[in-house]
Amino acid sequence: MKTFKILILSGILIAFGVFITFHWISFKAKGLTYDDVNNIPKNNVGLVLGASKFAPSGSINLFYKHRVNAAVALYNAGKIDYILVSGDNGRKDYDEPTDFKNDLVTKGIPAKHIFLDYAGFRTLDSIVRAKEIFGQNAITIISQQFHNERAIYIAQHYDIHAVAYNAKDVYKTPPREYLARTKARLDLLFNVKPKFLGDKIAIK
Repeated sequence: MKTFKILILSGILIAFGVFITFHWISFKAKGLTYDDVNNIPKNNVGLVLGASKFAPSGSINLFYKHRVNAAVALYNAGKIDYILVSGDNGRKDYDEPTDFKNDLVTKGIPAKHIFLDYAGFRTLDSIVRAKEIFGQNAITIISQQFHNERAIYIAQHYDIHAVAYNAKDVYKTPPREYLARTKARLDLLFNVKPKFLGDKIAIK
């Protein structure tokens, strides 16, 4: 009986911690995410966070589609000069950054203004590599709002001045974001490093 009570209490404390972490990260990003392209400050580089082009059904992933459109809107409004796409290219038949580049070029973005980070396996990797590999201390993050808030929180930890442009939402905050934010907090607490770093690449 005592063990059962301990388990129940532990579960309550963990759930409370997850809840608090979720809202703390939203608080830390308050005022740093933008829905209006006209109001967002200008940065040299916009960082598009990766996503699969296709949903499991085989149709276009709307998270991906809206991130492409958001990056194009920022570039055309003169709010960014270059686009850094950071995504997963962990195997030969899966290449998020190149998919983004191809669609960005199709929409009129000059290829020479697009840089690809093939080792953006997760948000932490993308943010840290933007600074350590691509030399950016100030960035505009491009994703959906719930993701942008988590990315800004990570960026703040690494002394990166970040704002974010909110791509159109597909649906409101997915339940998995509660766990993703908790994991992000633990990663920072335990100083988890990106999977890969490597040679520096100058964006200019």
